[in-house]
Amino acid sequence: MLDTSTLIVVILLYVISAGLLWFSLIMASSESAISRVTRSNLNNLMLDVRTNEDSEFVRKKTIARIRHAQQVIYQRQRATLTCTFGRVMANVLIGGLVAIATGAFDVALWAEVLIGVGVAVLSAGIAVLISPRSSNQRSVSVLLQYAPFISRAMHLMPARGLDRAQLRATMSDDEELEHIHHEQARATIDRLIEGQLFDEEISEMMRNVLTLTDTLTREIMVPRTDMFSLEKTTTLNDMLKDCSRSGFSRVPVTGESVDDLVGIAYLKDVVRATAFNPAAGERTLESIVREPMLVPESKPVDDLFHDMQTNRQHVALVVDEYGGIAGLVTIEDALEQIVGELEDEHDRVQRREPEQMEDGGWRVPARTSITDIEELFEVDLDEDDVDTAYGLLTKALGRVPIVGSHAQTRGLDLVAVDSAGRRKKVSTIEIRRAPDTMDTIEEKTTDAFSARSGERSEDENDDR
Repeated sequence: MLDTSTLIVVILLYVISAGLLWFSLIMASSESAISRVTRSNLNNLMLDVRTNEDSEFVRKKTIARIRHAQQVIYQRQRATLTCTFGRVMANVLIGGLVAIATGAFDVALWAEVLIGVGVAVLSAGIAVLISPRSSNQRSVSVLLQYAPFISRAMHLMPARGLDRAQLRATMSDDEELEHIHHEQARATIDRLIEGQLFDEEISEMMRNVLTLTDTLTREIMVPRTDMFSLEKTTTLNDMLKDCSRSGFSRVPVTGESVDDLVGIAYLKDVVRATAFNPAAGERTLESIVREPMLVPESKPVDDLFHDMQTNRQHVALVVDEYGGIAGLVTIEDALEQIVGELEDEHDRVQRREPEQMEDGGWRVPARTSITDIEELFEVDLDEDDVDTAYGLLTKALGRVPIVGSHAQTRGLDLVAVDSAGRRKKVSTIEIRRAPDTMDTIEEKTTDAFSARSGERSEDENDDR
């Protein structure tokens, strides 16, 4: 029979062993999470936390945990070794403590050792089998929960004395890990294609899916120079006209400049407001704008596509590293990276040659060069900063042209008359000589004819 003090010690050893088993499970869960979470996951989470509606206290606390998690991921190899070392040490201590506690019951030495080893192996197996192998979102939650402890425990690792450059050289970074996974997936798809299990179009789409992670939002966005936007003082009636001419149904609304973003105006909101109340057409766009979805230009396209699906948004404004508007991206832009160019029944790709009109003007494709325009009208435009008819019209307007846009420059009258493509970019421009230019030419011609007639009369008089 054990005395009271011995019994208390035995119970205490068993309680410590249970705590070490719990610690082993935590280390196994963290080890699994570290191998799954990537830097892009944490960067996107940081952006979400900074723009959510939580209190300032909760936001700062979450950001601090994300910082710890980023530090852990930055030293992924060292963090993994820390978790593995902690888990193994916990399992060894569990076996030793259970063996010591069992020895208090006058058990043979060989049985005491056998029980200790068996409990250590059992606890190691439990830690491996019960550790989560769940979704990436669950792994992020686990890492955020235990990252502060792991980042501090990393300083106690035996690798602490290693040279930092050597440690980084052996570090398995997330980009390298993802690259290996992509190469393996590409090899698998190539084997399936060689087996002729899929046709050429499906095979190309499967390859495109693997490139989404490597493609950034800034590579597929509409740059701000080509982005069509309206000022917040624009009336609803004017937006109806502009949307009819441009073909867009979602338009960014700005204030004093493009960077002064007010929101996104939806054509269906304008129709809803004015359909049964014509007087509402005099209201400004500022009264109906919606909160815009903002995304960083460095966001991978696969994450962008997932976020737009989750938030049920078809358009987002792209923000550069300085907080300015870099461009606009739609869910169709992301989808086109998989299935290719999307066109509807209204889209027409125009490759016509310049056509002369009855009034003497020319109907030319928007990409017609300045040199060709100079030859058509026998003028010298002297434009060094633009190369096409579209660029000439854009420069004269000072903004992105849409169908119906009209401007005069260098004695020419330019009108955008047609658009093509899903982005409704102007495709055809009609160019004529400006009316004042024609009058000037006629006046100069008349004056020159009169001068020649006068000179001829004087010569005749002198001959006489």
